Amino acid sequence: MRFKRLWAMFVARNLEFFRDRSAFGWNFLFPFLLIVGFAIVFGGKTFSEYKAGVFPVDSPGGIHHRVEVPESFQSMQYVEFVGVPSLEAGLRLLNQHKIHLLIQQGNPPFVYWINESSPKGYILEKMLIASLQPKDAGNLLNRQVVQGKEIRYIDWLFPGILGMNMMFSALWGVGYVVVRYRKNGVLKRLKATPLTAVEYLAAQMLSRIFLLMFTLIVVWLGSDILLSFDVAGSYFDLAVVFFVGCFSLTAMGLVLASRGVSEEFTSGVLNFISWPMMFLSEVWFSTEGAPQWVKWIAETFPLTHLLIAVRKIMNDGASLSDVMPQIAILSAMTAIFLIIGASFFSWNE
Repeated sequence: MRFKRLWAMFVARNLEFFRDRSAFGWNFLFPFLLIVGFAIVFGGKTFSEYKAGVFPVDSPGGIHHRVEVPESFQSMQYVEFVGVPSLEAGLRLLNQHKIHLLIQQGNPPFVYWINESSPKGYILEKMLIASLQPKDAGNLLNRQVVQGKEIRYIDWLFPGILGMNMMFSALWGVGYVVVRYRKNGVLKRLKATPLTAVEYLAAQMLSRIFLLMFTLIVVWLGSDILLSFDVAGSYFDLAVVFFVGCFSLTAMGLVLASRGVSEEFTSGVLNFISWPMMFLSEVWFSTEGAPQWVKWIAETFPLTHLLIAVRKIMNDGASLSDVMPQIAILSAMTAIFLIIGASFFSWNE
């Protein structure tokens, strides 16, 4: 190995990167947009790790005023109070791990509900007890446990992990790969064959959907053997929802694949799309109590509707008719993505 040849390739690759203005600019612009986006979403407030639901509240959502709960508990940091309209609604959120503790407004003794399978609920309960005088805690608090079968935190988190894996596989497995084929000249060779653009895109989609569903089944079976997931609804209904979700996410990847010519720029765009979905589509944590405009943004992502439908079936025992609004939205998004992708698809750079 000669240093001269190595240096020549090093310089050539750097010049290629710096001369690609779109990729060069995106590498600086994406981190900046990410930081600014999170600063706007969280509004400059301290991070709220724990969410305490308070009922009854006329306007559900984040509470920005004092509530009738222990004063010392309200002053604790990293606790966000989420208003819920009724006990029934609060227990549903508590069972789904969207809030970690539910407390009823009023005078002492304060009645609160806890989901004993929630790790954050355990910590929040200790914070509530510690906020009072130890000798008074027993008289001022009335502890209630969620009745019925509790949903484990892993049962709530598992669909999010599966959905995130599907999202990355769909976007990168279609969008990035097709752009690489275009840049390497593979698409030009395919253009010389009788193959049409619709046939090529359909083959890409079907291949990716098959791989996504196959991976999903393998991961689900392996994880179920180790963790024994509880599925309240039908496995068939889950399969239908996952299939529709795969279709929608893969179609989104085709939009990126239709015109991209730079692998670096496409990589940046894929990150720009996938990261907000990962954080706002309730993959890791619930957006309960977040500003309404944040929820509106989350509803524009197919991953959000996929996870809502999957968790309703898996955790709440819903049927296909119950999640038909989410299926309809995913189907509409798929149609829009396919029309855009097919209309703008180009074989050439």
